[in-house]
Amino acid sequence: MSDIETIFRTEYGRAVAVLVRHFGDIDLAEEAVQDAFAAAVRRWPAEGIPPSPAGWIITTARNRAIDHVRRESRRAAREASSLVPGESPREEDDMLRLIFTCCHPALAPASRVALTLRLLGGLTTAEIARAFVVPEATMAQRITRAKGKIRDAGIPYRIPRDEDLPARLGAVLAVLYLVFNEGYAASAGDHLTRSDLTAEAIRLTRTLLTLMPDEPEARGLLALMLLIDSRRRARTTPSGDAILLSDQDRSRWNRHQIAEARSLLRDCQRRNRPGPYQLQAAINAVHADAPTSADTDWPQILLLYDHLFALTPTPTVALHRAVALAEVEGPAPALAVVDGLPGLESHHVREVVRADLLRRLGRVAEAAGAYAKAAAGTGNTAERRFLEARAAALVPGSVSDPDCR
Repeated sequence: MSDIETIFRTEYGRAVAVLVRHFGDIDLAEEAVQDAFAAAVRRWPAEGIPPSPAGWIITTARNRAIDHVRRESRRAAREASSLVPGESPREEDDMLRLIFTCCHPALAPASRVALTLRLLGGLTTAEIARAFVVPEATMAQRITRAKGKIRDAGIPYRIPRDEDLPARLGAVLAVLYLVFNEGYAASAGDHLTRSDLTAEAIRLTRTLLTLMPDEPEARGLLALMLLIDSRRRARTTPSGDAILLSDQDRSRWNRHQIAEARSLLRDCQRRNRPGPYQLQAAINAVHADAPTSADTDWPQILLLYDHLFALTPTPTVALHRAVALAEVEGPAPALAVVDGLPGLESHHVREVVRADLLRRLGRVAEAAGAYAKAAAGTGNTAERRFLEARAAALVPGSVSDPDCR
């Protein structure tokens, strides 16, 4: 990645945030910042990157926006007079305002994700569409509708009040985690992972933590992302097929990310305000502490899941807790829990867990059927191929049957 591309990724969202506050117009802010970066691409290779590239971009974009407003003969005097040097709030506050605007509860969850990647991440509409495997026109409409909703509903461009902050921050963290999960376990497409999305989610979460350093759940989410992403290189074969956690080569796990995550979790412990993301990070830290799969402290993981379920008693948490329960008490009680979970009947991950538990109980035909059902329920080609192979391996006489010679 070139220096200008790096600056674009790190400063695009900040520049858009500053201009949105000045002009109150998202489209105008985006167009002006894009024009400024286009000017940078033309000028910086010959003139050199300025000492403060972010300041150069913001100043250039601001001037472009003022010119546009004047050409349109609207708000010229008011907007120009609002841009007196030294009178603007901190740019960090502008970023927070934009983050909370993009993740406002009035917007549909898919729109929050798209708008966050567009305005804060600087991803093009085509890039976002490819990431979520939808037509570019569909993604463009989604982003346009979200901007229109902000404008027409008068969604405020501000940081929530203290009493509203916990709930609103939760929505922001959920959006960032959705972006990360789509990158780490892609719901559709040919590849199991999309490293561009995981990297963007981690970068945006780092930005949020810089803006809100006293929020332990933001710290916990970053730790969780780093721990999960640390296993990325060991998750797939050279051909792109999935490798189970228990079979991964742990020497390929990223120890720098693991060390940073542990440091973040120690900071969380000192603050003593546990939350769901911190607990999920702690669970993944237990996996990271085990030199081999056989050394995993499953009783500790089960205990952490008990705490997590007390905070967020959802079927999804209960499903993952059942995996730990199977390691501590055996597959039979875990299967009873899984079969009794409401609302996950069509969830392919539930069928993956059921299949493994059935296999361990010797109910091979049922396990094969569960693997096949899970394969049919995923839109990801690599995952479907992996699950179909697991199902075939359990069918006597199959070419994938490990006992077939």
